[in-house]
Amino acid sequence: MSSELLYLSNADVQDLQISPREVREAVLAAFRDNAAGGSVGLPKSTITIGPGSWFSSMNSASKINGLAISKWVAAIPLEGNGERSTVNGLICVSDYKTGVPVAVLDGNSITLMRTAAMSASAALYLAPETPASIGLVGCGLQALSHIQAFVDLFPSLRRIHLLSRSMRSAERAAIEASEKQLDPIITHDPDVLLRDSEIVVSMVPSSSGLKSFLDARLLPIPCFVSAVDGGRSWRPETLGAFKVFVTDSLEQSSAPVDASDRYIESIKFQDDLVHLAFRSPQRVASNRVFFGFRGFAIADLALAELSLRKARSLGIGRILPR
Repeated sequence: MSSELLYLSNADVQDLQISPREVREAVLAAFRDNAAGGSVGLPKSTITIGPGSWFSSMNSASKINGLAISKWVAAIPLEGNGERSTVNGLICVSDYKTGVPVAVLDGNSITLMRTAAMSASAALYLAPETPASIGLVGCGLQALSHIQAFVDLFPSLRRIHLLSRSMRSAERAAIEASEKQLDPIITHDPDVLLRDSEIVVSMVPSSSGLKSFLDARLLPIPCFVSAVDGGRSWRPETLGAFKVFVTDSLEQSSAPVDASDRYIESIKFQDDLVHLAFRSPQRVASNRVFFGFRGFAIADLALAELSLRKARSLGIGRILPR
């Protein structure tokens, strides 16, 4: 049995220079494999310890990739930490056949990439075909990953609306957007963003006293919403404006959540990315479409496998004794 582990730090993962297209294709392949019975992904298990504070475990195994993973991720808000992410993760990787641990990866950049790739993968099937405008609600690190993912997927994009509680974060996202040849528009009015965005990505973290503030009735038709926040930023009484509700895995999520992270019982997801990727349907671009998700472990496994394959090819990482 092997007595060595390959360790990839967050810097190592970034040095791999994985492109948005590589990430998206790996995620879509993972969802197709899952639909075909080639992998297993368990629903996320979460321990909540306070408003916006939690620990989660995500587990998946793939006989196709020959790997199994367990991802441990935590979100703990820190006082005075308005700009730096408080989400931290670690991924442990084992050989599928022998169970021998083979690698440990820092999970932060992988989480950012796979989340944006899941939004983009759903948009491939559910968004308007040539959107010109996108709006980001929340401008933290996830916003930067989503800019990269959506510019790669939709070269038609021309302008981006940015809404953030932090002007510094919005300005950082604006710089990233400008470098991608988008016209950035920083706004403090969510209604302006919604009316002029064919794609909206909401990334509002859970917090004590949060009140939903996005009105789905203001969205154009057609449009695509990726609710990375599960839906907590969207006013529940306006969700009827959507005609299609999709999630990453119906086994994991049954409905969007409200500002208190409780399921909205009046709305049910109708389909999931597992089946969309497997069936490869035509675009659903004539309606308002809501894609809300919590993150499915098979996507983390796909990114872990891709990262390890590239790291071994490039000689990146550190070998550690067990």
